[in-house]
Amino acid sequence: MNERTVIDTPEGFDAAVTRIAAGTGPIAIDAERASGYRYSQRAYLIQVFRRGSGSFLFDPPAIGDMSALGAAGGDEEWVLHAASQDLDCLREVGIRPTRLFDTELSARLLGYPRVGLGAVVEQLLGIHLAKEHSAVDWSTRPLPDSWLEYAALDVELLVDLRDRLAGELREAGKDGIAAQEFDAELSKPAKPPRAEPWRRLSGVHAIRGQQNLAVARELWTVRDKHARGTDTAPGRLIPDSSIIAVVKEKPRTKAQLAAMRTFRGRASRTELDRWWAAIEQGRASTEPFAPRVPGETLPPPRAWAEKNPAADARLKAAKAHVTELSEARSIPVENLLTPDYLRRVAWAPPSPLTASSIDDALATLGARPWQRELLAAEVARLFVEADQSPGEAPSAGS
Repeated sequence: MNERTVIDTPEGFDAAVTRIAAGTGPIAIDAERASGYRYSQRAYLIQVFRRGSGSFLFDPPAIGDMSALGAAGGDEEWVLHAASQDLDCLREVGIRPTRLFDTELSARLLGYPRVGLGAVVEQLLGIHLAKEHSAVDWSTRPLPDSWLEYAALDVELLVDLRDRLAGELREAGKDGIAAQEFDAELSKPAKPPRAEPWRRLSGVHAIRGQQNLAVARELWTVRDKHARGTDTAPGRLIPDSSIIAVVKEKPRTKAQLAAMRTFRGRASRTELDRWWAAIEQGRASTEPFAPRVPGETLPPPRAWAEKNPAADARLKAAKAHVTELSEARSIPVENLLTPDYLRRVAWAPPSPLTASSIDDALATLGARPWQRELLAAEVARLFVEADQSPGEAPSAGS
């Protein structure tokens, strides 16, 4: 079997799975999507490498269920680079790793200044990876040979890269930290769907007026439905900027809409009737918009000094400590502790305010044991000090 041949039949898939199961050691896997081209985030190519087996390129849309590949690895470790980007599309076809090694996350924990696959491979293995095909349309069929070569090389180097990084993690005393981070990646729950997904529209916050909001909502909704039905990235039909332009310029006729230079996109004219109907629907809407529920969104930190001075003092004290610890440990701040977790406990700290209560609060948010062990006691102490600073009332637990 030519290692650059794309496997797209049940027979070819079964033969490859048998060979992969007979291999030894970790299984490297990568997935290529068609982000920016397709609506779905499905995998259009999956690459696998295992020592003693070789490398394989699979066509998931043609094969369908690939759970046999997941089962072939048993409880073996799966090696990915930036696993959070690929786990969902792998699970969609039945590949569900139970053990993980993330080479990108490992590089972060080791303090590498550049953690892209090409940069880490070049630094550790001395091999230059060309990345000119990283953003191509992987739903293209047939896939060009140069793209397949690019995809295969990515995965063929992952096991060697894993071994080098694992050694560095052990030497740095960070292998236990990495194991906790890998487990957290595997168990991370999916985000719940948004109540009003159309509010993701870029620029929507600048729109004022019920009718203008209704037009923006209808255009977004109609675009999303058409994009889903044609499996096309919504922004390729008409970009967000075109929807905002329509709201601002308020074309009065379909001809005026067609004449707008700011109304762009591959479907801006071919689906003109669709967009005009959405505009008319929005203008005719009399349904009042309910006030946006703030939910759990916190104000931006720059506004804290005015809105919640005590929280602002707590956050500034704790951030300074986290930054100092980040530099001492050579771990990026965002990996040492998710910034949102720190903001949430600073905005509404537990009562009584103790190391134990901060530890519990961080655990509830999702902080790992190693993070809480490093930070909980000191964050609690800094919070108490900030609450007792001149002009501030002491905390309930102090």
